[in-house]
Amino acid sequence: MLLAAGEGPPAFLTQIAALVVAGAVIGYACARLRIVPIVGFLLAGVLIGPNALGVVREREVIDAAAEIGVILLLFTIGIEFSIGRLMGIRRLVLLGGSLQVVGAVAVTTAVLVLAGVDLRPAVFTGLLVSLSSTAIVLKLLGDRGATGSPTGQTSLGLLIFQDLAVVAMVLVLPVLGEGEEGSGAGGLVRALGTAAVVIAVTLVVARRVMPPVLEAVARACSPEVFLLSVIALCLGTAYLTALAGVSVSLGAFLAGLVVSESRHSAHALGEVLPLQILFSATFFLSIGTLLDVRFLLEEPLLVLAAVALVLVVKVVTTTAAAWATGVGVATAASAGLLLAQVGEFAFVLERLGRENGLTPAGLGDDGSQAFIAATVLLLVATPGLAAGGRAAAARLERRRVAPVSSAAPVADAPSAGHVVVSGWGGAARHVAQELTASGFEVVVMTLSPDGAAEAEAAGLQVVRGDSTKAPVLEAAGARHARAIVLGDDEPEQAARIAGVLSTVAPQAEVVVLAPDSEAVQELHAAGVADVVLADRTAHQHLTRTVLSRLRPAPAGPTTVVDTSRVVAFRASPATACVHASVSRPVLPATPGCAECLREGGTWVHLRLCTSCGHVGCCDSSPRRHAAAHAGSEDHPVMCSAEPGEDWGWCYLDRTPLEAASSAVPSSA
Repeated sequence: MLLAAGEGPPAFLTQIAALVVAGAVIGYACARLRIVPIVGFLLAGVLIGPNALGVVREREVIDAAAEIGVILLLFTIGIEFSIGRLMGIRRLVLLGGSLQVVGAVAVTTAVLVLAGVDLRPAVFTGLLVSLSSTAIVLKLLGDRGATGSPTGQTSLGLLIFQDLAVVAMVLVLPVLGEGEEGSGAGGLVRALGTAAVVIAVTLVVARRVMPPVLEAVARACSPEVFLLSVIALCLGTAYLTALAGVSVSLGAFLAGLVVSESRHSAHALGEVLPLQILFSATFFLSIGTLLDVRFLLEEPLLVLAAVALVLVVKVVTTTAAAWATGVGVATAASAGLLLAQVGEFAFVLERLGRENGLTPAGLGDDGSQAFIAATVLLLVATPGLAAGGRAAAARLERRRVAPVSSAAPVADAPSAGHVVVSGWGGAARHVAQELTASGFEVVVMTLSPDGAAEAEAAGLQVVRGDSTKAPVLEAAGARHARAIVLGDDEPEQAARIAGVLSTVAPQAEVVVLAPDSEAVQELHAAGVADVVLADRTAHQHLTRTVLSRLRPAPAGPTTVVDTSRVVAFRASPATACVHASVSRPVLPATPGCAECLREGGTWVHLRLCTSCGHVGCCDSSPRRHAAAHAGSEDHPVMCSAEPGEDWGWCYLDRTPLEAASSAVPSSA
């Protein structure tokens, strides 16, 4: 309903706006301070929650947005995973997960019973402690690109079992609260059978049904239709699994696995990721709003005791369970610290427990508040615990491999790299054909199903998706590519791709085919160093430009500085650069690249700093010392030091400069 004149904003909008604004401000501050944003989101939630500033009071809308955040987070994790990888960690899921959950419940129960707590609330508390946060753990792993690492695989296996165990725990609660043991056993068996059927059906759909469906949707070439179809698959699968009594988080993960079996998985990930970021931030903010700061200040010892109990139990039982699967002590210890918190689904379990007369440690409202406070504090501490786990694992690995030091490290082996080609138009086809004939590996990115099929028929690796999306560029290996060719993209599209590449692959060599001279300036401003103007021979020129970037660096310097003539520069009238005024005629300080001469390196071309005379190697050289000097010394203007060349370049404004004067200074 539209607001009438003079009416204030609706209550839900005020709370949503407060969450998003707080998340944006805190996220920016965390990025500047190099703090994991999740911690900032949790603290922002504490600040604006009902127990602090009170900006957020009615939780229904916030809880709904947070639930969608968890669903989308696990959906994207499922897309990045695959059924093959899931089968590869089945031992971790079944053996490691069961040992971890049973161990955490047993140890917690034993400690509380010895402390005088009744058996039923002690077991209930053990169920809460056994669960870890799928959302925050997978978010931390995803941000570091470590989901596929040994620690990431181990953690994921244990988390999958925990999500399955939630089904059984929900059915056990009435038994613990009311003692109806006969009905609980039958319900438990039915629930586990239902979960097995749901997983089996999902795997069949992933292999047989979904790939042709997504192929048909992709052929519509409509980003809106594709996004809506993918979101419908995600939410629909989560809804159906919830109807079957299975965790919605497991349903979302299974939906992601379905998409991962399609050739359009990278495209789907690129479309969904912005929504996932927004709703996931809302989830972490909503968790923070649960904390009652006053209770934390009034009962610090109780909260600290709860934190200590959870931390010790989770680290010990998780490490032991992971080690029992054969992953090694270092990986097991790292996973133990990474999973040393209470998960988001424990909040749901705690609420259901209260409905059945159960509270953490049997302490009533104090137990619930202590549980919430300990959970939030451990979630905030998780990034630090994860870093401690990585450090501990590194120390253990160094001790393990210390006696063996004769072999050369594999990481030092040079990588041949590949070339990424965007699109499959005339220019892209020509470049790909010539590069393949020259022995280079080519990866093609395209949204067109027909173009993708043609490229695959030519024997090329294809990534289906929008080249302006970071996940698509990452799937194509842009970060490690030797060059990225934009041959058929419109200038605006190429500029957007270059902007994304500046974050995803800042060192990438980007070569663009421009339709006219007006587009050259726009592409240079976007950070594109090599722009080829379209003409009759543009395809050949584009290929030659790319090949010149790919040729190996010469064994020694190919040029030395031209000292016969030194040029000062001025900004072109077509540009707004104001830094040309700092340039002056200078003599080079060294006959070649200063750093390369000192380090024994090589270069392709030389650039001269017009502020101080420093000589550095160009952006086509292995080390790019000219660009590094411009950034570190705040000397933005460089000129070519090659014989016969008198052009300049401003690194700060990324603008070409015109020669203003030529002189030979009397001294260096």
